[in-house]
Amino acid sequence: MSKSRKKYDRNFKLKTVEMIENRDSVPVLAAELGLSADLIYRWRREFKNRQEASFPGNGKVGLTDQEAEIARLKRELADAREERDILKKAVGIFSKSGGRSFSS
Repeated sequence: MSKSRKKYDRNFKLKTVEMIENRDSVPVLAAELGLSADLIYRWRREFKNRQEASFPGNGKVGLTDQEAEIARLKRELADAREERDILKKAVGIFSKSGGRSFSS
């Protein structure tokens, strides 16, 4: 039988991270809250790395403006490469025709 995954809201995570700053021992805090110490360490790391963008919810990664722009540019570059490859294949196909006309 599978266990259902526990979900914690953003406020709970933020309060837990705030509590870490006032404590000496993360494992003790984890035991008090009924959490694993690894989970609390991960929450703290995510908060330190992203501050306002941390804990967006539903497994969605919160992107900064720069990260969103980079992702958009990567998609645009992938599209341009795909178009280029299609055009290369078309040129190859038409150049193999040997100067023959396709008109009937």
